[in-house]
Amino acid sequence: MEDPFRRPAFAPAVIYRDVAAALDWLEKAFGFERFMVITDDGGAIVHSEMKFRGGLIYVGSEWADFTASPAGTGGRCTQYQHVHLDEDVDAHCERARAAGAVILREPADQFYGDRVYQARDPDGHVWTFGQPVRAVSREEAEAASGLKIEGWV
Repeated sequence: MEDPFRRPAFAPAVIYRDVAAALDWLEKAFGFERFMVITDDGGAIVHSEMKFRGGLIYVGSEWADFTASPAGTGGRCTQYQHVHLDEDVDAHCERARAAGAVILREPADQFYGDRVYQARDPDGHVWTFGQPVRAVSREEAEAASGLKIEGWV
């Protein structure tokens, strides 16, 4: 059956203590757009999805004993999200900073051709944002990094 929502193959979920506040913040700080919000009879959000550049992320609550926000784990994350931008990464960083993100790594050019910054949101999730700024061959990336890279086309 065709997926009527046209969701990508992977959709990570991030857990927040206050989903409604997280949706507002993710819109303001990162420019994500609400795609779907489902509430129960009492108005509590039971499921939500946000989109950005064709990507999808679920934003959920601490609804079971195996789900937790980094705010509930002493700030530890078990994953972080990498988001590809097609806009000015430096301006995006300033937008996130103005919304209260803690910038963990300021925007900087990387050996693989992207300009990247890293931010922590109010619940403690770590987000990395990157914008391609120059084309780099595998050989150039290996020489610049000292690493062996497989799978680079």
